[in-house]
Amino acid sequence: MSLKLLSYNIQHGGAGRETQLASVIRECAPDLVVLQEATRPSVVERLASEVGMPTWAAREGDSVGFISRVPVERCEWHPLIRQGRGFMEIVLGGGARVYGVHLSAVHSNWTERRRRRELDLMLKSVAHGPEDFHVFVGDFNTLAPGEMLDVRKLPPRLRALVWLSGGRVRYVTIQTMLDAGYVDGYRLLHASDAGYTFPVWDPHVRLDFAFLPARFSERLEACRVLTEGATVRSASDHFPLLAHLMI
Repeated sequence: MSLKLLSYNIQHGGAGRETQLASVIRECAPDLVVLQEATRPSVVERLASEVGMPTWAAREGDSVGFISRVPVERCEWHPLIRQGRGFMEIVLGGGARVYGVHLSAVHSNWTERRRRRELDLMLKSVAHGPEDFHVFVGDFNTLAPGEMLDVRKLPPRLRALVWLSGGRVRYVTIQTMLDAGYVDGYRLLHASDAGYTFPVWDPHVRLDFAFLPARFSERLEACRVLTEGATVRSASDHFPLLAHLMI
């Protein structure tokens, strides 16, 4: 079975931008959309209706939700450190699991340590056998090894946090994911493309990721950042990430 999986941070709940968001989603015709900052269930319900996806789930105040056109056996929110910033488990028909992720924001060594703790808790709570296919997607709010932050592009208050952190953020969260046996889907297929996902008005960082176990890497057929379309730059401050998988 093939699955077109879209990860999309819809920015502050998405209220007032439902039409633009629906247009972006409709253009790429995904099977399952994992949403971040989906804190308003009424918005998620409207998106599901506008794009013709019969199944959806969201909770007031929780960041991660989803809409789907494929059968979902069950879904569950799992808490982490901060209220509203847990992760979501989505079990598809056939048993494949998709985990929706939204780690803590802000570039600093303090928040990077928090993201690392969040990731450690998430990985410890997810147990799989060698044949269990699963994927983690979402806004990890951190940079991958070898990718650089241009501090000059940050707002002044965020530049100050980097300065207070010693002038350089030591990003370790994504390396932790790689060390746990996962592959970075976008980087696997695009070794030299930047793949920036944020912000849409001046893209300069890649915050949105899709990870799958290395043993299943051949099941990833495509992974791309959606930067084209009439409404993608007005719908949200993130570009969405689309992965084509065989599950």
